[in-house]
Amino acid sequence: MPHRAPQIVALGGGGFSMQQDGSLLDDYILSLLDAARPRVCFLPTASGDADHYVVRFYRRFSPDCEASHVSLFRRDQGTGGVEDDLAAHLLSQDLIYVGGGNMLSMLGAWRAHGLDSILRKAWRRGIVMCGPSAGSLCWFEQALSAFHGAPRPVRGLGLLPYSNCVHYDAEPARREEYHRAVADGMSAGFAVEDGVGLHFTGTRLERVVSSRPDGRAFMVRRHGARVREAPLETHYLGRSIPARAQASAASARVRVAA
Repeated sequence: MPHRAPQIVALGGGGFSMQQDGSLLDDYILSLLDAARPRVCFLPTASGDADHYVVRFYRRFSPDCEASHVSLFRRDQGTGGVEDDLAAHLLSQDLIYVGGGNMLSMLGAWRAHGLDSILRKAWRRGIVMCGPSAGSLCWFEQALSAFHGAPRPVRGLGLLPYSNCVHYDAEPARREEYHRAVADGMSAGFAVEDGVGLHFTGTRLERVVSSRPDGRAFMVRRHGARVREAPLETHYLGRSIPARAQASAASARVRVAA
């Protein structure tokens, strides 16, 4: 497989899990792939490998992709389930799509099976990584998780040296807690509404995309004794989906200090 720059598309919420008739965000992610029929693997770990989630993944991706999934909580016998040699399978993919759910349980299961190291290697090899909610939070150094109880800071895999807060418009309590966490020393980072995605090349944010005309994302950082929230330029995908949504000098780049 030729070397490609590492890429992550971190969704505040959305994609096939929230939109039954397809998603502009999923279309955008697929546009990043070079293969005519790309290999796409789903990790539904954060949902406890929920059957309905896996079914929705195949319904969305199997018509146009070589789709598979990795189940850590149950022994899959059906077509597409992967049990043996997880490293070889994941490192042969074009896209690894991580589902939403319980981030802490997901990271614990990944570490127990060695998937955290495999995913780091996959990212460095240029396999595109993506996901909503927990599938977004996991890539960052720090994140605000609220699966059980009030939102609280947690550690992610640290591929991206920032913090992250998802569902920024859908769950208002997250905004206050995220600002408080940043004021208390959490890394500067990104707050993202549902239907909005952050596209990173390496650790640089190249583009913010949205499946909603009014979708927003923000840079949140401490400035002296205060926390400031700055809106980021967002590209609405409803007007067009590029054949190849690769970063270029003409793309709107947002440079962020680590």
